[in-house]
Parts: sequence; C-alpha cells; structure tokens
Amino acid sequence: MTHLRRYIPVIAVALGVIILQVVLSGTRSTYYMTQLTMSAYYALVVIGLCLLMGYAGQISLGHAGFFAIGGYTTAVLTTFNLMAYRDTPLVSLCRSLGVVVQRQDIYGADILAFSPWPAFIVAILLTVIIAFMIGLPVIRLKGHYMAMASLGFGLIIYRIVLGGRIFGQADGISNIPPFKIIDGLEVNGRAAFRVESYYIAWFVVLAAMTLAINLVHSRVGRALRSIHENEEAAHSLGVNTYRYKLFVFVLSALFAAVGGVLLTHYNGSIGPSEVTVTKSVRYLVIVAVGGMANLWGALFMGIILNFLSLRGVFGSYDDAVFAIILIAIMLFAPEGLLRLPRLRAKSPLPSGGTNG
Repeated sequence: MTHLRRYIPVIAVALGVIILQVVLSGTRSTYYMTQLTMSAYYALVVIGLCLLMGYAGQISLGHAGFFAIGGYTTAVLTTFNLMAYRDTPLVSLCRSLGVVVQRQDIYGADILAFSPWPAFIVAILLTVIIAFMIGLPVIRLKGHYMAMASLGFGLIIYRIVLGGRIFGQADGISNIPPFKIIDGLEVNGRAAFRVESYYIAWFVVLAAMTLAINLVHSRVGRALRSIHENEEAAHSLGVNTYRYKLFVFVLSALFAAVGGVLLTHYNGSIGPSEVTVTKSVRYLVIVAVGGMANLWGALFMGIILNFLSLRGVFGSYDDAVFAIILIAIMLFAPEGLLRLPRLRAKSPLPSGGTNG
C-alpha cells in the first residue's frame, strides 16, 4: 500500500486534466488548451531539471540547448527535401521502409523528407550522445563552475543555430509536419486537434512524472539524495557519485529533448528564441519556485508560470518578471515557494515526567 500511495497524485492530476478539458469544452474556451499543451511540453524540461538540481545537486544553465537539439533535429530531418536524391539506393531503401515519406509543403510542392518517428528517434539518440559527451567533463565541476560550463554549452548551441543556414538562422524552421503517433492520433497544433493534442501532452507529462517518482524512491534516488546532502560522505560510503550524477544529467537532457521534439511538431515551427540563455534561466526559476526537490511543485509552477507567460499576462516585462521572481525566491524562500520549512509540533511530556 505504501508503494501505491505515491501514485495517488498522478491519478489526481489525471482526473484534474480530464475535468479541466470538460469545463473548457463546455464553456467554449478550448483556446486555452493551446497554452496548456505548450506549457506541458515545457514542463518536461522542468521535471528533468528538478531531478538534476534537487536530487543530484547540479545547477544547469544549458537545458534550453538540449531542448533545441531535440526540436531542431526533428525539424531539419522532417523538412529537408531529399527529392534530388530520390533515385539513390539509400533513399529508395528508406522509402520502402517508410522512414522517408513524400508530402506537400505549404506551397503545394512535393517534398521528400524523413517521417516524424525516425526523426524523433534520431533526435533522442543525438541528445543522449551529446549530453553524455558534455557530461563526462562538466559533471566533475561543482557549484557555479558547473553552472558556467553549462551556460557555455547553451551559448554554443545558440550560436550554431543562429549561424547555420540549415537551421534557418534567425528565421528558424517552419512547415514542420504534425507528429502522427498512430492512425487517428497525432500531435497537431491546429484547432481541430486541440483536445487530442492536449491529452497527448499530459499523458507524456504524467508518464515522465511516474518515471521520476519511481526513480526518486529507488536505490538511485537514495544515492542521489545522499550526494545532494554530502557528496564526500556519500563517496566514502561507496556511492559512485560520478556515475549517478552523469546518469541524471543525461536523463534530464532526454526529458528536455522529448519536450523539444513534441512542441516543435505541435507548433509546426521552431526558432532561436527557444535556445536563448533567458530560456534556461526561466527553467531554473521555475524549479526554484516549485522547490528544488519537489517534483510536483516544479510541475505546477511550470504549468502556471508558462501558461501566464504564453497568454501574454506579463507583456513586454516577461523576462524581467522571471528575474524578479528568482531574486525574491533566493531572498525569502531559498527552499522554494512550495518547500517552506514546516513547523514541527513538539511532543508534550507525559504528565509528571521529567527531562532526566
């Protein structure tokens, strides 16, 4: 029963997602689902970063880069026209296997490009490889050194995206096809697909939360908590601190890449704004507000703050608002808004008892 209790919040959130959809549909306010769906994909980055920061004790300012690796990889593969190479043996083989498909662009011209599923797999594998290669040296760093190294990685990805013609430079990439998961079910940003895309996004988020919860309550989670409390003590007790931190770093990058891939197909486009330093800082702010080691707090704050931002509530002061929130949290609630210290009730002494 103890193991089952940890899944009660997952079930409660799933019911809340269903109720919210019914209410929005009943009140003809389904347009809110667009921002809720986008917020859900951004929340995947936050969940992974919460594991990295709250449990492994590593600060990253480069997770927007992993989000962009996933998004730009699938964008390039699903839009790069292979029509000039259609008669080559490799492309012919890919067409026979269904890896490469023919479709029309927004202008009605036929193009030959990779289908979303192979592009998704390549994006995930590429992210894992890059995260592993980056993590090998970077994960040995601590504190602000780790933050600065990850910031440098994010800036490199940003410059590559901004300067590479294949990535569309400042204009980004558009005309990205929907992600057809199975027949009749696809990630699509058009109004007719709002409800099903909403449920797909939240299914992915709750699956990620379930995975994260299982991880936290496993042997790996206990090792990570010991590393966060005192890395030297954990190492002296036989915990392979380097391996565990590298594992969580790669896993958090994987979460970010999945969010990048799915949001890119949902929007049908991706641009350099997804790779900026301010995006990485925003993810860090959300984790700080929700609580460094509070997965549900990070998720809820991620949904709320991203939803408000996407609805334009903060206007042109969007980045300034997140900066102010970060300063306020660091000053008044360093453990997070939802991780404020709990008051512990003192057990009363038995009547007639003494302290002796």
